[in-house]
Amino acid sequence: MKIRNLVLSVTVACAGLSGALVTTAAVAAEQFFPSLVYRTGAYAPNGVPFANGYADYLKLTNARGGINGVKVSFEECETGYATDRGVECYERLKGKNGGATVFQPLSTGITFALTEKAPVDKIPLITAGYGRSESADGGVFKWNFPIAGTYWVAADILIQHIGKKEGGMDKLKGKKVTLIYHDSPYGKEPIPLLEERAAMLGFQLSLLPVTHPGVEQKATWLQVRQNRPDYVLLWGWGVMNSTALKEAQATGYPREKMYGVWWAGAEPDVKDVGAGAKGYNAITMQHGTETNSDVVKEMLTKVHGKGEGTGPKDEVGQVLYMRGLMSAMFAIEGVRAAQERFGKGKVVTAEQARWGFENLNLTQAKLDALGFKGVMRPISTSCQDHMGAAWARIHTWDGGKWVFSSDWYQADDQIIKPMVKAAADKYAAEKKWTRRSGQDCQS
Repeated sequence: MKIRNLVLSVTVACAGLSGALVTTAAVAAEQFFPSLVYRTGAYAPNGVPFANGYADYLKLTNARGGINGVKVSFEECETGYATDRGVECYERLKGKNGGATVFQPLSTGITFALTEKAPVDKIPLITAGYGRSESADGGVFKWNFPIAGTYWVAADILIQHIGKKEGGMDKLKGKKVTLIYHDSPYGKEPIPLLEERAAMLGFQLSLLPVTHPGVEQKATWLQVRQNRPDYVLLWGWGVMNSTALKEAQATGYPREKMYGVWWAGAEPDVKDVGAGAKGYNAITMQHGTETNSDVVKEMLTKVHGKGEGTGPKDEVGQVLYMRGLMSAMFAIEGVRAAQERFGKGKVVTAEQARWGFENLNLTQAKLDALGFKGVMRPISTSCQDHMGAAWARIHTWDGGKWVFSSDWYQADDQIIKPMVKAAADKYAAEKKWTRRSGQDCQS
């Protein structure tokens, strides 16, 4: 098991060394954030920028003075995007450095496995934009926080968008929509929502799974050429995404009719295809490429400008870098919220941090102050709502960069909420869990 020790200093006597890397033994009274990463393997091109953004934001937090004075530390553990290795990393890191604050698995498969462990260990999971869609129901999933979006949100907004392109949702009747998806828990997540929408709106849904890691898709695209769908939805990750775009180009399928999930709409997905990917669209989890944002400018000055950046400077502000950065921000701000209740300027426990994630109130003013003006909309979680927001936009690859091509959409609660509750209740019944009481929600 390859583990990277990237613990940030908390108290360094010599002025000017506050950002230096130190050994675990030298660290005291800090908030520990374990980091599950995949810097190696088939998914590394997408995993690396996320991990870099996550690490850089933790460094930026220390450069800002910590969380009300409490400095943060982190340690990476390499999962290779494999569920068994992810669980092993969790077990190895959960008790280190005073105890883990929160885990962010960056894998739906690992999330599925850890969902059963989290309540036992009392360690929360943030799964921003991935994981179990029904875990938005905090009444059942006390320890899961799919903050800012789930795959059902993504699928619903994509259907809304193509409905608008067609001139109205009623115009989708009789249309053919094909989902090309990674044959894993991740790729299968949007299927229930798409099936529900297909039944409601009368479009024909076809499902085409792609085996890990996704480099062999010729048979898949032969079916696309034969079926001639009106739209293709791409639920890929890593090399699967660029392969799909190359196959679409080879078979003559218009990229303008292709829409990726927010894990299939970043620079690594299109850079090797270049102009061949022009017109390809993807949903964004609020943010896109944000090189002009205030938080990126601050990052370049306070972290990269001092030679402490985790990765190359030119990736700062790109899509997956921003996803990692935003995910780290959720963790930091949850701890800040917990401090308001349990002791400002103090290290909080994982249980106390969980309360903070459940009472997260990121107003627009707070987001703007953190450097996210124009990047994100407000997020507010509660005991019943562990997602906190369901907003997204579409961006389009113009051959050289990602450009926003839609206004904001909000997922349809009238469709999603009943599905979430039904799926959460089913999971609870299978695991013999009970819904939380009102008293539990106050704890």
